[in-house]
Amino acid sequence: MPQAERRERIFDGAVQESKPENEKMKFAVKAWSKSGRARVGLLQLSSSFAQGGPPAKEIEIETPALLLTTRKGLPAFISPDHLSSLPSPDSRLLQFSPMHFMEGPNSNTISTIGGVHQLLGLPDYGFIALPRDSILSLPECSSSNKHGASFETPCGRFLVKPLEYMKMISSMKPDLWVSLADEVHASVTVKRNKASVDRTIRWLDDCISLKSTDGALFGSIVGGSSIEERQHCAQEVAKRNVSGFYLGGFGLGDNVDERSKLLHAVTDLLPKEKPRQVCGLGLPEEVLQGVAAGIDLFDSMYIYHLTLGGFALIFPLDGKCKQVWDSQQIAMGSDGTKINLKATIYRKDTSRIVDGCICYTCQNHTKAYINHLLNVHEMLAQILLEIHNTHHYLCFFRVIREAIREGRFAELRHTFIENRRDYLLAASLGSRVL
Repeated sequence: MPQAERRERIFDGAVQESKPENEKMKFAVKAWSKSGRARVGLLQLSSSFAQGGPPAKEIEIETPALLLTTRKGLPAFISPDHLSSLPSPDSRLLQFSPMHFMEGPNSNTISTIGGVHQLLGLPDYGFIALPRDSILSLPECSSSNKHGASFETPCGRFLVKPLEYMKMISSMKPDLWVSLADEVHASVTVKRNKASVDRTIRWLDDCISLKSTDGALFGSIVGGSSIEERQHCAQEVAKRNVSGFYLGGFGLGDNVDERSKLLHAVTDLLPKEKPRQVCGLGLPEEVLQGVAAGIDLFDSMYIYHLTLGGFALIFPLDGKCKQVWDSQQIAMGSDGTKINLKATIYRKDTSRIVDGCICYTCQNHTKAYINHLLNVHEMLAQILLEIHNTHHYLCFFRVIREAIREGRFAELRHTFIENRRDYLLAASLGSRVL
């Protein structure tokens, strides 16, 4: 039977048939910035579970959007009962790496349970699977070869081949998934960079031919620091039957000043009606840089690292950084966007992290309490910080979308960056005086 009519693959003895590529996902651009590539879109996810399971779910997420980075399907410090306290539906897209499950239930077990939705008891959330997550599953390009991509994980280093990767994707049944990519550091040689592009395109074809899930496929685009290689990869991937695009290789030694050129070179060649995802752009300035290039989906590894360090986000959501001239703040290294709640100056501070914030943490606890929890190494500190930081960043994305709709995005970006520079300069000068 022709492949166009019916595609079957056998995974561990089970025959599964692929479904139309766009069955689970729809995307439409709703607004553009006045001059530029920034845009507001609507991502719609829908799926029906096996007979006897929960009803079909419908999720609508406005983009640009933040994907909540997870460990084995759940945010590192937020339990399922606290997920509902975050802004909805903004918080209903969860990102995970199949590599996280290599030391847990095997593929057959996860498939029998019904995939990650049923395994985690979160049928009303959308899941996006990708090999790399910038926290616990890092590409190790020196060990990758023509057979598969190598990753450093908490369980050790793994060489993952397309067939093995597709077995994991098939068992986990995510709503969206990213094809296997050979992501390389920006400093690799021209020859190695070209090889990564060739491999990524070939592995995309393998993933398409082995596809046995109705999740929407995002084709990976790599190319290191070469505009030509990234454009070549983008053109090839755009020819394939994919529902969206994943821009890989960022946050791996690339030059921040050169990043805009690389992003624009790729997005200019991609069809406007399909979403774009990127991994490795976490700082507020980097998010604004990605949005300006037309990126729709971002990961939240920045929030995870902030929380681990005991930091809380405080920057005003209008994009204007407050000029705080307090000598103690400067001495503690505040940069105008976050504060370190481990600092002794918060030991007796009974105020909330951010006045007017409606997150669970700010509504119920003070800086002094979180400072205490951090200094006695109580895990509740990370839970409360993760809730606040995630809530604050999700609200930041809402502000970005509103600015695009109202034709103020360029102004928002410029104001945010300029005020950040002014603050850091003032803090630098102040620290010399102290």
